[in-house]
Amino acid sequence: MISIAEVMTRNVHTLGPQDSLAQARALMMNKHIRHIPIVNGEQELLGLLTHRDLLAAADSVLDTADGEQRARREEAIALESVMTTDLVSVDEHASLRGAALHLQQHKHGCLPVVRDGKLAGIITDSDFVAVAINLLEQLEQADPDPAEDDF
Repeated sequence: MISIAEVMTRNVHTLGPQDSLAQARALMMNKHIRHIPIVNGEQELLGLLTHRDLLAAADSVLDTADGEQRARREEAIALESVMTTDLVSVDEHASLRGAALHLQQHKHGCLPVVRDGKLAGIITDSDFVAVAINLLEQLEQADPDPAEDDF
């Protein structure tokens, strides 16, 4: 059985509950991520901010305020006021298949991974795509198909 620990991202970019929406936006843009676990100083998982949460909390681009005004407003919004706190997390030794089924059934993009109540990593839908690609490559090596990739 493949465990989550074998696939998860270990070096997770996190923020704290008092950090701002502007900081979250910058982190997502700079690191090309869509999920930010929110932790306290002891790395205990408090919440999660997704790209969807960020968009819902941010001012509309249709707002007539200039970019500087919008940025100041986002600096004033603490993540604790917009983060998701009703979280499902998973243990690092849990079944990879079980985690995949949970993501699919609940339409979640990630699961925070915890060890002894503290954030140990994150597993995302992108991690599962990487697993699928790896498995497809193994199948192709075992039974090569003369047809090339169409994509």
